[in-house]
This record gives sequence, structure tokens and C-alpha cells, in this order.
Amino acid sequence: MSNIGPKFGLSREVQNKIDKKYDPELEERLVEWIMAQCGSGVEKPEPGKTGFQNWLKDGCLLCEFINSLYGAKKPIRTIKKSTMVFKQMEQISMFLKAAEDYGITKTDIFQTVDLFEGKDLAAVQRTLMALGCVAITKDDGCYKGDPSWFHRKAQENRRDFSEEQLTEGKCVIGLQMGTNKGASQAGMTGYGRPRQIINNNP
Repeated sequence: MSNIGPKFGLSREVQNKIDKKYDPELEERLVEWIMAQCGSGVEKPEPGKTGFQNWLKDGCLLCEFINSLYGAKKPIRTIKKSTMVFKQMEQISMFLKAAEDYGITKTDIFQTVDLFEGKDLAAVQRTLMALGCVAITKDDGCYKGDPSWFHRKAQENRRDFSEEQLTEGKCVIGLQMGTNKGASQAGMTGYGRPRQIINNNP
């Protein structure tokens, strides 16, 4: 933004490290997915971080995008284009709330300023990537795009054991503690007796 001055010293180094995390190849995949999800009426942005930021900055496209993943139950009912800063940031916040309700963990969600002020566009990519993984995993018919773009999240595989099975398990010696199979005292002498050395061939 024009009202933010340039960074110097440590702040500049930190910002450079953040900027290096941005993935241009991932940007292409995310742009293709958003366009497929929102329909043919969406124009493709200019390549690069600035183009990607300006494409999503007002929050309108993000709101349409998250609505398409919900199907008929759209979480954001009113989407309006506006030149007012607070209105644009409000729509980004509505997208983030809907994304969290969709199943994205808080640690995967970017901050509004990360997108609006371009502070961390790599975080924006991570959020959209996590959204793709959840959408693929849900498999509810709302995902539009190539299934190979994102990986499925691990699913819970709950097992319920009866009291009898749990009791039997307490009697099993875990292999981490060794095993007593094949153990025998055959050939051992009683404790305290001296070792017997007998020469049978004098």
C-alpha cells in the first residue's frame, strides 16, 4: 500500500525471508482452482505476487469461492464490490470465518493484513492449500478441479474394544519389553552350588 513506508534493517530481512516462501508454481495451481470453482466469469490475474494479491484483495472473489464449496448452504449471503478499505477487509474476514467453519484449523488461517497489505502472501497460499485438502477429503460433490492438485487429509479410524478384549490385552507382554517364548531352565544348576567341571574322557 502507498501509505506504508519501506522497511529497513532487521524488518527488511524478516520481510525478505517471508517473501521467499511464496511459491509461483502453487500460485498457478490455486488460480486454476479458484477459476474452476467460481466459473468462467472470473478473469485470470496477472502472474506474480502483486497480481495475485490484487486479484483477491477486495474479498469478493474469496467470498464467492468459499460459497461454492458449501453448495446450497452459502455462509456469506451478501457480497458487494466496494472501494472502501474497511469493507474490503470485512469481506476477507468473512471468508476466513467461513473457512474456519468449513474445517480449516486456526494455525492454517492467514491474517487479514497478510493479504490486504501483502505482508505474507505465502500464508494466503497455505490457507487456500489447506482448504483444497479439506474439500478433497469431504468429497461432497462441491469440489471442482483436478483431484491431483491436493492430497486427502488423514481420516480417523476409531476402534472399539470390549471389556473382555481389554482384559486379555493386559496379559500380553509387549515385544518392546522382550519375549519369554522359548525360555527354559533345563540344564541349570541350583543357585549357590559351585560350577561342576567334569572330564568324562580321562
